[in-house]
Amino acid sequence: MTIDITTRQHDLLTLCALRAGNACVDWSLIARNAVGPDGLADLLDGRLREDSRAASKNRPVLQRALSEGLDSARARVDDELTAAEKVGARLVTVLDEDYPANLRLIGNLPPFLFYRGELDRRDARSIAVVGTRTATEDGLRRAARMARELIDHDVVIASGLAKGIDAAAHQATLDAGGRTFAVMGTGIAAPVYPAENRPLAKAILAADGALLSQFWPTSGPAKYTFPRRNVVTSGTTLGSVVIEASHTSGAKMQARIAAEHGKLVFLIKSLADTQGWAAAMLADNRAILVTRSSDITERLSRAADVQRAGQQRQQLVLAGL
Repeated sequence: MTIDITTRQHDLLTLCALRAGNACVDWSLIARNAVGPDGLADLLDGRLREDSRAASKNRPVLQRALSEGLDSARARVDDELTAAEKVGARLVTVLDEDYPANLRLIGNLPPFLFYRGELDRRDARSIAVVGTRTATEDGLRRAARMARELIDHDVVIASGLAKGIDAAAHQATLDAGGRTFAVMGTGIAAPVYPAENRPLAKAILAADGALLSQFWPTSGPAKYTFPRRNVVTSGTTLGSVVIEASHTSGAKMQARIAAEHGKLVFLIKSLADTQGWAAAMLADNRAILVTRSSDITERLSRAADVQRAGQQRQQLVLAGL
């Protein structure tokens, strides 16, 4: 399968591949600036219209990288596209209309996603069901039950394809005939991580779900990739429900990120009763206590409403407003 890529998409990827020594330009900064009027052309000329601390810090990096490494960046992009093509992946960027509607509404959005499977407008009405990799049997049962009850209300289930709670949520959704997509902590052409969930990844694709990655296709797992994965798992959904997570769990981090994104954060009662961090989020009104699935579904927007909000956001940015 050949990836159809426009000149504008290739230019965007090239900007992401630029390096000045060991430094590269912040990708979220590239994404935010690229969608503005003449944004891509400005970036290629070394200009950042955004007035922020991040822009001040990254402007000299961008200008130096453009002068020193444009050709090598374009070559890197071509190599990564070849790797993505070999696994049948496709590309969507912040420049495109089919970029996920929920993701467009956050400030630290990724400039591109490589994906396998199918993107679907229904994904605008999605909830991330997340939790610890070292889940208890009760936690696994609660994750599966939550996923089943949400899909009964036309909710798409997202998670991170990790062991434990993530895998239980994905599998329960598949077993019940629902739609699920996985946000990966590796590149789309790298071996699925963890290896034990490779059959699950195949099952998601076989059920017309999707695997998404914000990384270069050949990127393997690393300490920094999983926190970044949490940003996109939060960003692509309306909210996150945490089933089971200690104070050191990545799911706790996702709850914090989702709150920062202005997303809905749902914490089930058993978690709130046993984890101080969860009780603190509830006390600060940064999260919603869940005792039944209707506590979630009654707060969700329709997918069509979310799509319109994303489109309106893009139109305002393109108009320079």
